[in-house]
Amino acid sequence: MDRLVYVAMSGAKEILRAQAANNHNLANASTTGFRADLSAFQTQNVVGSGLPSRSYATNDTVGWDSSAGSIEATGRDLDVAVKGPGWIAVQASDGTEAYTRAGDLRVDPTGVMTTVTGNPVMGDSGPVTIPPSTSVTVGSDGTISVVPLGQEAKTVSAVARIKLVNPPAGDLVRGADGLFRLAAGGDAPADAGVKLVGGALESSNVNIAETMTNMIELARNYDLQVKAMHAAEETSASSTKLLTSG
Repeated sequence: MDRLVYVAMSGAKEILRAQAANNHNLANASTTGFRADLSAFQTQNVVGSGLPSRSYATNDTVGWDSSAGSIEATGRDLDVAVKGPGWIAVQASDGTEAYTRAGDLRVDPTGVMTTVTGNPVMGDSGPVTIPPSTSVTVGSDGTISVVPLGQEAKTVSAVARIKLVNPPAGDLVRGADGLFRLAAGGDAPADAGVKLVGGALESSNVNIAETMTNMIELARNYDLQVKAMHAAEETSASSTKLLTSG
């Protein structure tokens, strides 16, 4: 009887963990450049002083989906999408270099180019700073061009270049802030082969229909585990009653 209770209990617990990861993906279905978390179940033996006769299920995040989302035109000059493999280098809150696919860029009041979450965009020699200007555009190679304040529209100057990198997906890990970093630490080298699409953003790669279906399936499996615990409780109570009635 203890086996049934333990399997059902651990199953319910791990299903809740899987549901949390699935719901996290669903909540970010409209987040620009988001990469879905991948989770999986596996069987583990219960370690103890006796024989390994008890097993339970575990669920954990095993990585992230590296497939690209769709590129959607916005018409905004500071919106850029990475075309194919590659990443935009930004500065994380701790000052280290990190990477993102979210290209909805801004220029703050001090002239620093940032992502929508406030992370400074990295250039060849540190965070990108934009001088006072009437317009800012980003080229396919990451070159940032401006029309200086007070100048004619035809007076265009290149002021910086966004650092674009392309480390192997297996070398990257996602942090709690949603940014990616090299698992071994350090900074990835700039890659001239990475290209941007201006006036567009990359959507999340979350498959909404699949994620919704998975949410329903996990909820049903959780109910089954709870019913199994109730069945074990009722069977135990019946057994105890039979033993005491004699």
